[in-house]
Amino acid sequence: MNTSDRTASPHANPPAPSDDGKASPALKQVMGPGLLLLFVVGDILGTGVYALTGQVAGEVGGAAWLPFLIAFVIAMMTALSYLELVTKYPQAAGAALYVHKAFGVHFITFMVMFTVMCSGITSASTASRAFAVNMVRGLTGSEPADNNPWLLVVALGFIFLVMLINLRGVAEGVKANVVLTLIEVSGLLLVIFIGLWAITQGRADWSQVVAFQTSSERNTFVAVTASTSLAFFAMVGFEDAVNMAEETKEPTRIFPRILLSGLTVTGVIYVVIAIISVALVPVGNLAASEAPLVLVVENAAPGFPINQLLPWISMFAVANSALINMLMASRLIYGGSSQMRV
Repeated sequence: MNTSDRTASPHANPPAPSDDGKASPALKQVMGPGLLLLFVVGDILGTGVYALTGQVAGEVGGAAWLPFLIAFVIAMMTALSYLELVTKYPQAAGAALYVHKAFGVHFITFMVMFTVMCSGITSASTASRAFAVNMVRGLTGSEPADNNPWLLVVALGFIFLVMLINLRGVAEGVKANVVLTLIEVSGLLLVIFIGLWAITQGRADWSQVVAFQTSSERNTFVAVTASTSLAFFAMVGFEDAVNMAEETKEPTRIFPRILLSGLTVTGVIYVVIAIISVALVPVGNLAASEAPLVLVVENAAPGFPINQLLPWISMFAVANSALINMLMASRLIYGGSSQMRV
């Protein structure tokens, strides 16, 4: 983070007070409603939905949309809890800040901060390798071997680029997020539009959409619960946005409607994709495929080159995930250290 991000301005947040009463330099406010919405949407969306749709269908059959709908409701309740806290404490550090305000014990605050930071860094590391795999796959047209030396080179180069963007400042970070999120959303919208076109051609089997198909050893409740836990994984990410509260313009006013709007947009996209998928592809084929949405597009538009496009779309999606996680981790450390100064 460069010095300009900490420079106070007439529009900057007031300095965040620490335990010793001294004020930390305020972060620069650059995120308005539009940038915050794209940050939230980009954080929630990811390559997970490309695989999870098939896994959820394998648990409950054609009613794969139901676990996504339930997961959306659960995520919305969790988001409301975060909104209550972020509007009361619109500062960086997120969960670590809230724990510190609740208990005031430095050790507990540190453990929460360290755990969340590690999860962000681990996610960014995993995303960097996925970025390398998708780039090599897109360039060569084949799956790279695990011991391919180029995977390490590309992954390290990518994470170094993310570091430079993060060091340059939040303005550059959110601008990169805008581009990556638009590409990320375009991939899912492509699946939706091609699927809707196929449905208008009469290719949909709507009987599958309401058909529960669970394995013999599981009842309906257990199957729905298990698949909901998978679907909820696709919904998480919105909690990272609260770490950017100190760099958001008027956070107490815009955070509630933007966070709920972003979660609603992604929830609708996931439910629509699940319905289109089970309507166009037999559930057994969907569950057995490692790339179920590719199968959906192939069934809907056999001549469309989805296999050539998907690696590039996935590459940008995981790049966005890594960027957001590193932005979150840096703000978490900044906010946590401001609160824990003695």
